[in-house]
Amino acid sequence: MGLYEHTFLVRQDATQTQVDALLEQYTAVLAAGGAKVEKVENWGIKSLTFRMKKNRKAYFTFLNISGPHAAIAEMERQMSISEDVIRYLTIKVETLEEGPSAMMRRRDDRKRDDEGFSMNNMDEVL
Repeated sequence: MGLYEHTFLVRQDATQTQVDALLEQYTAVLAAGGAKVEKVENWGIKSLTFRMKKNRKAYFTFLNISGPHAAIAEMERQMSISEDVIRYLTIKVETLEEGPSAMMRRRDDRKRDDEGFSMNNMDEVL
């Protein structure tokens, strides 16, 4: 049984409900193949560095998966057929990362920085 980190990008004009429906579909494919989704993170809509299939932005979704390679291969096959999925990447890892991923930690750090700085505590900064 392998451990995998999987990220997929959905086209920008899809709605969040469509992204959630795709996630449920792929989770069901994994479950049917004997794999288990350990963690799901929706990173939201982000700008792409370059255009992919005429899209400048995409919804990013990250999964931690434990299961056989055959289940991962079937999920990737279905993603390659889907017109909504722009790109996907699966990486085999030794251990699954506990807690939030680096992208989520970065978002939390930015949130704390934004909340911590205001004109009221300007004297503390200077």
